[in-house]
Amino acid sequence: MPDPGPSPLQSSLPGAAARFGAHVFAAAHARAHGGLPAGPGLPDPPPPTVPSDPPSPGPALRRILRGPSGLGTAGLYLTHQEEPAAAAEPAAPAAPVVGNPIPGLYHHPVPEPDPVRVEEVSRRIKAWALDEVELYPEEWEDQFDGFSVGRYMVACHPDAPTVEHVMIATRLMVAENAVDDCYCEDHGGSPVGLGGRLLLAHTALDPLHTTKEYQPAWEASLLSDAPRRAYRSAMEYFLRAAGPSQADRYRHDMARLHLGYLAEAAWAQTEYVPEVWEYLAMRQFNNFRPCPTITDTIGGYELPADLQARPDAQRVIALAGNATTIVNDLYSYTKELVAPGRHLNLPVVIAEREGTSDREAYLKAVEVHNDLMHDFEAEAAALAVACPAPVMLRFLRGVAAWVDGNHYWHQTNTYRYSLPDFW
Repeated sequence: MPDPGPSPLQSSLPGAAARFGAHVFAAAHARAHGGLPAGPGLPDPPPPTVPSDPPSPGPALRRILRGPSGLGTAGLYLTHQEEPAAAAEPAAPAAPVVGNPIPGLYHHPVPEPDPVRVEEVSRRIKAWALDEVELYPEEWEDQFDGFSVGRYMVACHPDAPTVEHVMIATRLMVAENAVDDCYCEDHGGSPVGLGGRLLLAHTALDPLHTTKEYQPAWEASLLSDAPRRAYRSAMEYFLRAAGPSQADRYRHDMARLHLGYLAEAAWAQTEYVPEVWEYLAMRQFNNFRPCPTITDTIGGYELPADLQARPDAQRVIALAGNATTIVNDLYSYTKELVAPGRHLNLPVVIAEREGTSDREAYLKAVEVHNDLMHDFEAEAAALAVACPAPVMLRFLRGVAAWVDGNHYWHQTNTYRYSLPDFW
């Protein structure tokens, strides 16, 4: 799969890299492009520190992360861009971002996503949902529009070379939410019998290999309800762009997600409130991980399976998924309090298990998120030094972009979310 080149600079990874020192990251980048750093080799990175306000990368580090440019440097990248970049124009003053971030939550602001691309993705995803997979009845239209999935995915994938690349992620995101809503939560979901429903839906992603006698019945089942129709269609589009290892990676991550759904459902059936560490273990599976791990497919390139499977790469991916999911816990807190039944989220579990007030539990959950974010950034910077292959650096930038875009969407989606009065 072609690589359209380095992605735009994002704040999470550069901020972490800056804390390791620009000279260290520069040496790693030089090695990645065939150069040799001066001296005996890359030094071991010092222990990461976590300043309250991480420094912005200076011009030198920005150039390092962007990579070489100018005459004669195009061959240093894996391939050329699919679409030529437009001539740079003076930046217009940034519009104020809608909504308010959670006070004290460690995050990186991102530019407003391209409104033209957002509008086109929003138009296409609604047409897909209505015309191709018949995803929802007319009375759910306001909720679909309020989800603002086009703005979400454009913000999370700023390096996608085309609208159709963004659409790959957008269909998968909508399909995943359809399964969550219709099988687990808001729109008829129930923990009772969830395992059977999830297993059959998963065969839309990981196809059944059976006898000729039973194959037609399975194929017909993939059209039997909206979640399975959405999974089947979204996966077909994904497979047109993804390589075999990327497809297998996604199936594995979706199996993790479904396992997390089942753990949460089991606790709901037995009315068990997990210990905080148990809840965080469940959230490592029931989380956003399948979304940032396809950033290479959406970017139009491929992180090789042996690099993606490195233990340090897996730790970075897990920390990114965990941090982004706690963001969801925090922004959806008031929404879940007024929803029917009892919804587990990190503040609720902390309050129950550690005997704190709701306010203290919420503020401690903010601290947990911040610790995860700092660990993610430090581990990503260390991985960039340990494995400075251009494709790994590109992938890390893509994951960092997804982390930042995910916060942006939660912060700005005032249709869905509001903050508790704890400050």
